Amino acid sequence: MEIADFIKNVAAQYEETDTCEFNANTRFKEKDEWSSLTAMAIIAMVDEVYKVKLLGEEIRKSSTINDIFDIVKSRT
Repeated sequence: MEIADFIKNVAAQYEETDTCEFNANTRFKEKDEWSSLTAMAIIAMVDEVYKVKLLGEEIRKSSTINDIFDIVKSRT
């Protein structure tokens, strides 16, 4: 699992934000279009693509894309 691919997959959950605005240190909840629906989309993407069950609490405790990546990587 590569961080670059993970970033692209997370960025794809944001329909209005250009993917070039995302990197490992992006504070994903600070993007204008962040909402509970975006959180659900990220959880669903992680489940579908990486076969990892990510909890809402883990999203709440995460600040950056890299934080989520570390959780997912630890379970693959």
